[in-house]
Amino acid sequence: MAEDTGDKTEAPTPRRRAEAREQGNVARSQDLTLALMLLGVMLTLNVTGPRMVNALKVLVQKMLAQDSLSDFNPTGATGDALHAVYVAGYVLAPLLVAVILIACVSNLAQVGIHLTPQRLQPNLGALNPFRGVGRIFSGRSPMQLGMSLVKMAILGMVAYSALHARIDQIMGVQNLTFVQIFGLSATLVYSIAMRVGVAMLVIAIIDYAVQKWRHERGLRMSKQDVKEEMRRMDGDPKIKMRRRQVALANLKRKLKKDVPTADVVVTNPTEFAVALKYDAGSMHAPRVIAKGQGVIAARIREIAIEAGVPILERKPLARALYKLVEVGQEIPEQFYAAVAEILAYVYELSGKGKRMQTA
Repeated sequence: MAEDTGDKTEAPTPRRRAEAREQGNVARSQDLTLALMLLGVMLTLNVTGPRMVNALKVLVQKMLAQDSLSDFNPTGATGDALHAVYVAGYVLAPLLVAVILIACVSNLAQVGIHLTPQRLQPNLGALNPFRGVGRIFSGRSPMQLGMSLVKMAILGMVAYSALHARIDQIMGVQNLTFVQIFGLSATLVYSIAMRVGVAMLVIAIIDYAVQKWRHERGLRMSKQDVKEEMRRMDGDPKIKMRRRQVALANLKRKLKKDVPTADVVVTNPTEFAVALKYDAGSMHAPRVIAKGQGVIAARIREIAIEAGVPILERKPLARALYKLVEVGQEIPEQFYAAVAEILAYVYELSGKGKRMQTA
């Protein structure tokens, strides 16, 4: 059965995630930032509100202290204007700092530190009205509209709950003084905003979880996509061939250096070749200093012949050493007897008179 390449059932690879992140395709909820900003502004106002009211009160009193237009002069007006700007900045600074900090922290918590230059590049395609109409009538737009209506309904009920608790006070507002009306209005605004903010935060957390799930689903890949990506990651076939050629050349240089120092080369006879060396002063057991299969095995034999290193055919031993012992490792104890016999024979032929010491 042919594989359905459109069936995206595979988890996204790290490269797929990185590419999506570079393009700015990350999971985030705008509602979460708005909810946190609303709550942060209200809490900041709750702390700094009295100071703000007092500062504005003093400013208004000073501005209304002029008895007539005869007191007006350009120099004084400039000073008053600068003072008004200073007071406005003084009372609004905590709010601005709170908004900036909350916006930064909220976005960092959702997407981390991430700069997307692609988003800053002009996109003339976004000005195409037909694409905009297509997005309006796309499959997701009705669902998004429905979700927005549900959110508005929930927030409306939450706001009404705050008003309903003080409906008697609102109905009797005509009997209150200006200061009392101002205090009641501030209390109502604060109560409504806090309740709406908490409701928005709950909705935003749910929305972020949904956005995360959609993001993950959108990044899923088909088996064919995974294969294509692995093929791209492997690189160009010419580059791979060049890498193999360089690795083979390095290996041959190493063989040219190490094989002539071997005491013996054990072969299969043509499939495997393992070069062994033993130095009683520095080794506990014979060590594999080179090994190879196929072409590499043939090269080991050629170098051994040129250097006068004995070559012995031991099929089972050569195969076992090739598979079980890496280059640079000493042979396991299970091969001591077989290798000792070979080395004793080689030393006797060469007249060195060495003997292998077994543990």
